[in-house]
Amino acid sequence: MLPSRRSFLAGAAGLAALAVQARLGVAATPPAREIFAVRSSDGTLLTGDAQGDPQAPEILFIHGLRQSRLSWDKQFADPALAGFRLVRFDLRGHGDSDKPPSPDAYADPDRWADDVAAVIAAAKLRRPVLVGWSLGGYVTGAYLRKYGGAGVTGINLVDAVTKLSPDLLTPLAGTFARTTTSTDLAERTAETARFLEACFHKPPTDVELQRMLVVNGMTARAVGEGFVKTTTSDLEPVFQAYAGPILLTHGAHDRLVRLAMSERIQVLHPGSRLSVYADSGHSPFYEEPARFGRELAAFVTGSTRS
Repeated sequence: MLPSRRSFLAGAAGLAALAVQARLGVAATPPAREIFAVRSSDGTLLTGDAQGDPQAPEILFIHGLRQSRLSWDKQFADPALAGFRLVRFDLRGHGDSDKPPSPDAYADPDRWADDVAAVIAAAKLRRPVLVGWSLGGYVTGAYLRKYGGAGVTGINLVDAVTKLSPDLLTPLAGTFARTTTSTDLAERTAETARFLEACFHKPPTDVELQRMLVVNGMTARAVGEGFVKTTTSDLEPVFQAYAGPILLTHGAHDRLVRLAMSERIQVLHPGSRLSVYADSGHSPFYEEPARFGRELAAFVTGSTRS
């Protein structure tokens, strides 16, 4: 599906305007954001936002554990992605979305799948590229498992969890699975801060880190408790069977998800491409955003043309 001439011209005009504003020292006006809310199949209310031309190629961003849709702020401000329709939402138990108190609400992959389907419908997406970071990779796989890949143009897995295996996750990730769900508030608070720090090779600024800590603290404890109890621990066959293109993005210094996780998908899915970020940890889209934006833009453009 080729981008329309209208969306191409709109993106080009936007980039030209940004260049002029930069030369004149004028701050760019942030794109208008459209807030939306939708109820999933079990009644959980999900909150998200979108920006960009609705007729442009679409990207749906799915964040990781204990994070929020704000994780993608750098992508929403990236000129390289200005010509696309960008959509993001808070996963159940996170951010502004509802937080069911029972761990069972997070153990069933079909619930995660239904959440993605509900967001796609609410945002009126036609055939988006799904970008799944960490837990978001598992959520992406859960969606493909239940709904298939016909409605998806491509997949970008970012340091993604596609199989819950001690061989593919680090011992530190296993420790955090226990400590960040501790019933001891003091331990849970300290370990949540340690978990956030472990997500980066190049640390965020103090201001960025403070905001991220607030978001991490908003996450329901039941999320982690339920997710580790899932009976569907291996989604590799789902990605192997997916007929569309896959871009694998992985930070070389990831302290939580081993590079082998992405390398396995590369072997299982012929034609997929692995891009390793030498200066990043678990969050290459945040640590090396300019490169991430260029690669994602090229991937989406190539996927929509195929």
